[in-house]
Amino acid sequence: MSGSLAGAAVPSPAAGTPALPGFPRPRARRRELGLLLAVAAAIAVGSLSLGLQRTGRPEPADPAALALFVGGLLVVHLALVASGRRVDEVLLPAVALLAGIGLLLMERLPQDLVVQRIGPWTLGLGELQLLWLGLAAVVATTTAVLLRSDRWLRLYKYTWAAAGLGLLALTFVFGSDVNGSRLTLQLGPIAGQPSELLKVILVVFFAAYLAENRVLLADARVRVLGPISVPPLPYLAPIGAMLAIALGIVVVQRDLGAALLFYAVFLGLLYLATGRRTDVVLGLLLFVAGFALLAALFPHVQQRIATWLDPWNDPLGDGYQLVQALHAFARGGLLGTGLGAGLPEIAGRPPVPAVHTDFPLAAIGEELGMTGVVAVLAAYLLVVGRGLRIAASSRDDFRALLAAGLALVVGVQAAVIAGGTLELIPLTGITLPFVSYGGSSLLANALVVGILLALSDAGPEPPPPPRPHRASIPRPGRRPETVP
Repeated sequence: MSGSLAGAAVPSPAAGTPALPGFPRPRARRRELGLLLAVAAAIAVGSLSLGLQRTGRPEPADPAALALFVGGLLVVHLALVASGRRVDEVLLPAVALLAGIGLLLMERLPQDLVVQRIGPWTLGLGELQLLWLGLAAVVATTTAVLLRSDRWLRLYKYTWAAAGLGLLALTFVFGSDVNGSRLTLQLGPIAGQPSELLKVILVVFFAAYLAENRVLLADARVRVLGPISVPPLPYLAPIGAMLAIALGIVVVQRDLGAALLFYAVFLGLLYLATGRRTDVVLGLLLFVAGFALLAALFPHVQQRIATWLDPWNDPLGDGYQLVQALHAFARGGLLGTGLGAGLPEIAGRPPVPAVHTDFPLAAIGEELGMTGVVAVLAAYLLVVGRGLRIAASSRDDFRALLAAGLALVVGVQAAVIAGGTLELIPLTGITLPFVSYGGSSLLANALVVGILLALSDAGPEPPPPPRPHRASIPRPGRRPETVP
C-alpha cells in the first residue's frame, strides 16, 4: 500500500463500524494460522524423535527451545493480525518450516561447534541459532508491518549500492580469513558477512534501475553481430559497472558463491525487465568465458574444479568434505537413519566438516533421507513461487522486479549450495537460507522475507456493498407504491 497512511481507519465488514482513529483494524489470518500450527506440529514431532534417540524416552530434545520457537511463531502471527495488513499467508509458514528444520539440526549437532559468551551466559550452537532466529523474526515482522512505501528504496538506489560496496570493500581490507576466503568483518564484538546484506542491496539497485530504463533496454537495441543485438552501452554501463565492481571484489575475496549468486540474479532480472532471451544467452556465454579466465588465473578456482570433477583423487585432502557429504547421502538412502541417529562423531567431531554452515543438506540427507531433502527443496520452491506470485500481482515495475529479485536470491542461493553438496556443480561456500547457522545469513534472509511480505499487501479491504432497505423491496404479488 505504497503512499497510504499507516493509521487510516478501515470499515469493518463484519460489524459495520470503523476502527478507532489512528489504529488499524485487526484482520484474521486463518490460512496462515492453520499452516503455522501444522509447522509447529512437524517440528514438535522432530524434537520428540531427536529426544527419543538421545534418552530412549518420547520427550522433546529441548522443551524450552521448542516452546520458544512455537511461541515466537505465534507472536509474529499475532503481530501481522494486529497490523491489519492483507499480506501473503503462505510465505511465513514455508520459511518457518525451513527455520525449524535448521533449529533441530543445530540442536542435534555437537554444541561446541560454535560457542559464544554473551554477558554471564555461555551459549552453544543450538542456543545461538535460536537467538539469531528470534532476532530474525523481529527483523522480518518489523519490516513487514512498517514498510508502507517503497519510494525511499527506489530514489536512493545509488546511495544504497555505494554503501553496500563500501562495506564489502572494508571487508576486503580489514576482514578476517576463514578457510582461505576473506568474508568476515569484525566490528567490536559483532562479526558478520557483508556479502549477505549486499545481495539485498544489489537487488534493490537492479530493480530500481531496470524499472526506470526498462523500455530503453528492451527497445533501443544496437546490433553487434547479425541478428544479435544488445542494449545501448550508455544505458547498460551503470548497472554493468556496479555488477562488475561487486563481482570483482568477491572474486578477489575468493567468495565464488556470492559472485555466482549476484550474476545469476542479475541475468534473471534483466530477462524479466526486457523479455529478450538474447540477453540471457549472451550473459551465459560471458559467464562461461569469465569462469574459464578465472580458472586460468586463480589456482583456488582450478582446485575447486578438480575437486568437483574427481573428489576421490584426494579423499583425505581437498576432496574430503565432498566425499564425506556423498557418504552421508549414501548412508541416508531414501528414508534416512532417523533424526539423531546419523553417524557418530569421528574423534569427537562430525564426519562432515562445516556441516552447520556449508553442508547442512548432507546431514539432512543422512538422517531424513532423500525424502527429507526433497521436502526441503520443495519448501524453497514454495518460497520462490510465492515471491513470483507477489511480483506478478504488483502495481508497478519496480515492485514487481524487486519481489522477483528477492525470490530469486533465495532460490538461486539454495540451488547453488544444494548443487555443490550433491556434486552437480563445483562447491561454493555459501549458506543454505534459513537452515544454516549464521547470524548475518539469517538476518539478511529475514529482511528478504519482510520486504516480500510488505510488497504483498493487497491494500485496505473494500467495504461491503450497501444493503437495500427492506421497505424499498417490493413484495411478490404486490405492485410497488408510487409517490404522487
